[in-house]
Amino acid sequence: MASGFFALLDDIATLMDDVATMSKVAAKKTAGILGDDLAVNAEKSSGFIASREIPVLWAITKGSLKNKIIILPAAFLLSAFLPKIITIVLLLGGLYLAYEGAEKVYEFLAGKKHHETKVVQKNPTKEEVLASEKGKIKSAIFTDFILSVEIVIIALGTVIQEVIWVQILVVSFIAILATAGVYGIVAVIVRMDDFGLKLIAYNEQDNSISDYMGRFLVNALPIVIKGLSIIGTIALMLVAGGIFSHNIDFFHHLMPDFPGILKEFLVGLAVGAVVFIVVSAVLSIWKKIKS
Repeated sequence: MASGFFALLDDIATLMDDVATMSKVAAKKTAGILGDDLAVNAEKSSGFIASREIPVLWAITKGSLKNKIIILPAAFLLSAFLPKIITIVLLLGGLYLAYEGAEKVYEFLAGKKHHETKVVQKNPTKEEVLASEKGKIKSAIFTDFILSVEIVIIALGTVIQEVIWVQILVVSFIAILATAGVYGIVAVIVRMDDFGLKLIAYNEQDNSISDYMGRFLVNALPIVIKGLSIIGTIALMLVAGGIFSHNIDFFHHLMPDFPGILKEFLVGLAVGAVVFIVVSAVLSIWKKIKS
């Protein structure tokens, strides 16, 4: 009985070692999409009343955890009974990522914004503020759902050849890490300006060290969010290009002399441009038909 117990411990240790190793690989594969996830959520979680930023972020975080509870079992069922579907979903996710990245590049070059700026009342009622808040929370949770699907599928794609228990432990770990890490960092980012204002008001002296630090944090917030957006766009192209390069022979053997990271970026950009043109043409035709 003792030998059986120690054999069980050895099996568990081996399993945990495999999980740790594969978790590192999955974390590297999903790092790019996490950058975009961070940029998107930082943007969507800012712009609220200071006293409501953390409660709103907590509501979005709970929504993100619910998304994971829905997505993870579905992904594991597909992996267990229809594993070939995982590659198809992965490629579809790659098309979406490439399209989203190309759209952001187009908007930057054309000087357009994805969402139109709404006129905000100067003195909105409490009911209007709460309604607007709920709408933004729902939008953020929906966006998180899409990004969570991509993260889970990419992580699952790295361990698809492993036994189901390794898949469950690795992908669940990545999903939880993504939620805790992304929203933890977002919480710090969205409070930067408020902390800066507190430093400015820390004493009555003008141009003190706290004033300089406070103004730096206040001015740095929009730059940080913009910088994350740029990094996230590049990450989208790299992740999408990596998906195509590793799962489609044509792209895998394309440009063999190019550095891997440059090849993946160019592949993601090229595919994204094609998808963006096709989608834009279809939407334009659809609008003409409707009108």
